[in-house]
Amino acid sequence: MLAGKNVVVGISGGVAAHYLPELIGQLRFRHLAVVYAVMTPAAARFISPMMIGAATGTPVGTDILVDAERDPLAHIHLAQLADIVLVAPATYDFIGKIAAGLADDSVSVLLAASTVPVLLAPAMHDTMWKKPILQRNIETLKGAGYHFVPPETGLQASGEVGEGRMAGIPNIIAALQELSSNTSSETKE
Repeated sequence: MLAGKNVVVGISGGVAAHYLPELIGQLRFRHLAVVYAVMTPAAARFISPMMIGAATGTPVGTDILVDAERDPLAHIHLAQLADIVLVAPATYDFIGKIAAGLADDSVSVLLAASTVPVLLAPAMHDTMWKKPILQRNIETLKGAGYHFVPPETGLQASGEVGEGRMAGIPNIIAALQELSSNTSSETKE
């Protein structure tokens, strides 16, 4: 269902970013998707843009001003190219930013320009996940058409066990496939 699809992966700054090379590799080589990536500045502190670029096989957007020097409409072109967008990990901060309608980094600007389905994979400590304001932000985004793959309960970076761990790669890929399939069937109707 993802074969030949242009999947744009937005990476925000969280510990779970270290799972992205494997996720991207599975999207490319097992599911035959064409993968592009953009990263927030915070994400680039957790995982190297070079590593992500090696995984995607395509240039990685990391800084809206630098990207604009190469292509002033890079965010528009990438948004137009995308068949589906995934944000993983989607941190507490990033979810709040998007719910507030802010766009000040490569990932949030991509989402602001995007008209295709967007799937967010939240990842954060369980105390953050349970905050009522985060849950309100998620409901706001769902109301605006965003989709979520829920986090799992498991070992967190703090060494504690709780809900908030980013969904596993098989669950994220299954959610992308379902979203892609639903979008394809809506287009055919």
